Amino acid sequence: MILGYDRLYSPDDIERALPDAASARALITAKRPALLTHMSRMAERIGAEPRALAVTLLATARLGLRHGGFGDDFHAYHNEGHVLELGERRLGRVLDTLADTAPRGDDAAALLMFAACHDLRQRETVDVPGPVGGNEAASVAETFRILDACGFDRETDRGHYVALELMVAGSTFDARPVHLDDPRTDELASVAGGALARGLALWLDGEHLHWREDPDARRGERLGRLAADLDTANVGEDFVQLCETALRLCREREMRAGRALDDPASGPPSLAFLGPGQQHYFFELHRFCSREGERVFGESKTHNGPLVKAASAAMLARFAKAPPADGNAALAAFSELTGAR
Repeated sequence: MILGYDRLYSPDDIERALPDAASARALITAKRPALLTHMSRMAERIGAEPRALAVTLLATARLGLRHGGFGDDFHAYHNEGHVLELGERRLGRVLDTLADTAPRGDDAAALLMFAACHDLRQRETVDVPGPVGGNEAASVAETFRILDACGFDRETDRGHYVALELMVAGSTFDARPVHLDDPRTDELASVAGGALARGLALWLDGEHLHWREDPDARRGERLGRLAADLDTANVGEDFVQLCETALRLCREREMRAGRALDDPASGPPSLAFLGPGQQHYFFELHRFCSREGERVFGESKTHNGPLVKAASAAMLARFAKAPPADGNAALAAFSELTGAR
């Protein structure tokens, strides 16, 4: 629609195995029926039309089969449970906190669909020019096909496609170091680090000059900032939930790096991620992208700050004399120090 990624990534075996919402519903019912219950309740709460629920279920089932508990390439973080984190727990908190000013109608439905669609692909090897990640670009392409399969039309329902395109693209997260004293930090998406959504408008200004004349694109950019805050809202959740997220990410990172958690080689990187890495993410990389996200999760993030610092310091102190024997030792120490599992 705006970025053109739908032409760059083709369907894979997972898409062919789950071609429509009926096959997705059958798989979820067989494997994890509570997902169907929770997503149906959220769709009913926000008044989402049946097509939006169908998109959510089809994307969730494909994520579960491709990278989750329904298939054979399990990712500890990017799996079907992550959909519930965003689409139920965090979106529900947004609705509760913002009350009458919370997203409604198609905007709320877009956030629900985003929860299921934004992490569809995690093993892409083909990147795209610019700051959008290859996984996100491929997820955009598949999201378009999911919308098609669930009864949306690319002309009459263009707003849904554009919104999800920019929301998913904006969820790209740059984990490279950010220099907060760099005067360009608030001016260039490529400098700021963290979620692309915060600088997406500036990148679009340079690459897609007339996007601000398109109301669908303006809406998608706006929703993209809140969507990115939902994706990174662990900073403003209960401290134990924040730390549980860190544990799952650590397990997934080590798996993706080809290091078994009982391998001594997994010890130092696991300590680095669970120690100073958490402090780096929390204080340097993460910044809220929307006023709504900061209003909902900002106070809790402020409360968590000293706890993150203390946990990072405690991890380094625990292994000051010798590195952890392996990744499992680092994970166990972090669990003991934080109460997370």
